[in-house]
Amino acid sequence: MEVTFDGGKVITAHLNGHLIRTDQPVRGGGGNTAPAPFDLFLASVGTCAGIYVKSFCDQREIPTDNIKIIQSVAFDPEKRLPASISLDIQLPADFPEKYKAAVINAAELCLVKKTINNPPEFVVTASVATPY
Repeated sequence: MEVTFDGGKVITAHLNGHLIRTDQPVRGGGGNTAPAPFDLFLASVGTCAGIYVKSFCDQREIPTDNIKIIQSVAFDPEKRLPASISLDIQLPADFPEKYKAAVINAAELCLVKKTINNPPEFVVTASVATPY
């Protein structure tokens, strides 16, 4: 992945042929033209859980049209970091009762969540790029 600085507070990740743009809100000096990086981080938690729930349902031919995940975050005001992230999988009334616990277990398999629970080591370096 390559990250570029694209004017103002816009930062873009170039990843596998995709452009993932971020910006800061106006109050943070940006133009609010894209999600902030932390918002993308939070979205990755919910969407990762969502793909596991979707796969679980698809394997059992359970429609997902009326399923949604509501994510909420409680912040620690002193650390200014999330203290907890909650995912509420909202199921329709006709969702099979026998699969309710299993769909929660499917969401728990999310790789983003597992990574947060077992954080990798971060190595940050700086180097001088050689001209072409």
